[in-house]
Amino acid sequence: MQQVSFNVVDRSGGSRAARVDVNRLTIAGWAGRDQAAIEHHIAELAELGVRRPSTTPCFYRLGAELLTQAEQIDVVGVKSSGEAECVLLNSNDGLLVTVGSDHTDREVEAYGVTVSKQVCPKPVARDAWRFDDVAGHWDQLELRAYAVANGERRVYQQGSVASLLPAADLLERAPLAQGAAMFCGTLAVQGGIVGMTDGDALELELHDPILNRTLRHAYRVSALPLVE
Repeated sequence: MQQVSFNVVDRSGGSRAARVDVNRLTIAGWAGRDQAAIEHHIAELAELGVRRPSTTPCFYRLGAELLTQAEQIDVVGVKSSGEAECVLLNSNDGLLVTVGSDHTDREVEAYGVTVSKQVCPKPVARDAWRFDDVAGHWDQLELRAYAVANGERRVYQQGSVASLLPAADLLERAPLAQGAAMFCGTLAVQGGIVGMTDGDALELELHDPILNRTLRHAYRVSALPLVE
């Protein structure tokens, strides 16, 4: 079990603290609506030696202790990278949505996708929204990620969540019991998937253009030495 705390902001701008004892973590993979976009992401990973999934979407069960709200994570080597995703959490205060990163070891991914996800922490933001406040305009939410390396910041991912399966669809396929969390899929990266070296950072955003507000989180990688 992993305890995470959020500042839950409602549609009027008010906020209150909420604590979630997460006892189950699921990553939704290959969760796009557009088969061409799914094929694009499969092709991206194929270049890294990752085999095609047997079915889409698929749901990876991971340890809940991987969730973190830290601004720095430790990884082994320089072959891991993150992905901006919407994250749903079923709390005592109802269903919440925040932004997080499915940080993954790309070298291990060629061996086994589930293993590659389990060996990396999963950063999530400290702010969250109530799912009911965004459910009616879910497809208009926008995901963004910026990669920061060698002092340069560039767009890494950007697009509408309308290219991904709707949250309601994912919840129907993989219902969230109380205390469960789910990462809801990601967008194709711009410029190809690049491993993060020591000190590199990823900035995450989930923007709501209807209520004019944005969830943000940023984290930096500390690359531990890979001893042969």
